[in-house]
Amino acid sequence: MEIIKEYVENLIQLCGVSGSAVPVVRHVALVLITLLLAWLSGVLCKRIIMPLIHKLTARTTADWDVILFNARVLLTACRIVPALVIWQFLPMVFYQFHFVREVLERLTAVYITIMTVRLITVLITSFAQLETSHSSSVRQYIKTFCGVLKIVVIFIAVIVTVAIIFGKSPLSLLAGLGATSAVLMLVFKDTIEGLVAGIRLTSNEMVKKGDWITVPSTTADGIVEEISLTTVKVRNYDNTIVTVSPITLVNGSFQNWKGMQQSSGRRVKRVVYFDFRSVKAVDDDLRNRLVQAGYLSAEEMEGEDANIGLFRKYFEKHLAARKEVNENLTIMVREMEATQCGLPLEFYFFLRDRVWLNYEHQLATIIERVYVTAALFGLKIYEQYPEQ
Repeated sequence: MEIIKEYVENLIQLCGVSGSAVPVVRHVALVLITLLLAWLSGVLCKRIIMPLIHKLTARTTADWDVILFNARVLLTACRIVPALVIWQFLPMVFYQFHFVREVLERLTAVYITIMTVRLITVLITSFAQLETSHSSSVRQYIKTFCGVLKIVVIFIAVIVTVAIIFGKSPLSLLAGLGATSAVLMLVFKDTIEGLVAGIRLTSNEMVKKGDWITVPSTTADGIVEEISLTTVKVRNYDNTIVTVSPITLVNGSFQNWKGMQQSSGRRVKRVVYFDFRSVKAVDDDLRNRLVQAGYLSAEEMEGEDANIGLFRKYFEKHLAARKEVNENLTIMVREMEATQCGLPLEFYFFLRDRVWLNYEHQLATIIERVYVTAALFGLKIYEQYPEQ
C-alpha cells in the first residue's frame, strides 16, 4: 500500500498539481485506485478462479466436490473478495478523514459479515444435499442438524453485526443476553418447542420423506414431501399441499401407513349391519338352495343352526378363493355385539394390491357381493345408519 501511495504522489508531481488541489487529487486518485483494484479482484475470481475450480472438480470421480463447490457457493465467495480489498485500503485512502474512515470500515465489516454468513449457509445447504450411503433417517438427521447449524450461524452473525455497528465487543453483548434470556425464552417459546419437536420427529424416525400419513386433527392425508425443523409438507391425493407443524405430530397422534405399504397386503375392516328379523333358523329348503348354488356343501353346513352362521362360513370360503385377497394373512368374518340398529358382521381380510385406486375398486366389488348374496341366505341388510 505504501508503494501505491508513493506512486500517487509521484503522479501528482508529474502532472504539476500544487497548492490546495493536491489533497483533493490525492484523495480522488486513491479512491479510484481502490475501486479499480476491488473490481479487478472480483473479475479475477469470476473469470479465472471459478472456471479453474469447476474444471478441477469435473475431473475428479467424486461427487461431493461438485456439490460443495457449486456455482452458487463460488459466486458468493467471489462477492466477498472486493469487500476485503476495500477493507484493506480504507486506512490509506481516508487517513485524513477519521470519521469517514470509521463509518466506511463499519459498513464494509457489516457487508463482509453478511456475505460470510450467506456463504456459510449456502455451504451448509450444499452439504445437506450430499447423497450418502446411510439410511434415510440418517440423511434426515443430517438435514435437521444443518438446519440447527444455520440458526446458530445466523444468531452469531446478528450479534457480531450489532457489535460492529455500535463499536462494542461481541462477547460483551453475549454476556448481556444472559439477563434477557428469560424474556427471549418466553417470546420464542413456540419456535423453540417447534425446533425440539422437529429434532424428535427425525431422530426417532417417526416419519420420513415419502411416507403416507394421516393426521386426524388436520386435513393432511397424503405423501410427505418435505421435513424441516419447523414444518412438515404433505401432498394430499387431490394435489393440495398441507403444512403441519412437527409439534402437532409429536404431541398429537397421526397414522403412518408405511407398514402397510411394505407388507404383503392392505387391511380391510368393513362392518355390514343385518336386520334381526331376517336372522332365522336353517331349514332344509335353505340347505338345498345353497348346495345347488355351489356355495356350501352339506358337510360344511354341519353344526350351523342360523342362516347368518352359514353366511359367515360361506363368505370366509369365498374370500379365501378370491385371487385379489391374500389367503396367507388373516381372513375372518365375525359377529360383533348386537346393537339396536341391527346385527353387525365385520369382514376382516387383506387385499394384495396396496394401490389406493385398485384397492377401492376391489373392496367395492367384494362388499357388493355381500349385498347380492345376503338375500340367498334369507338375510336383509339393515337400512338405517347406526349413528342415527
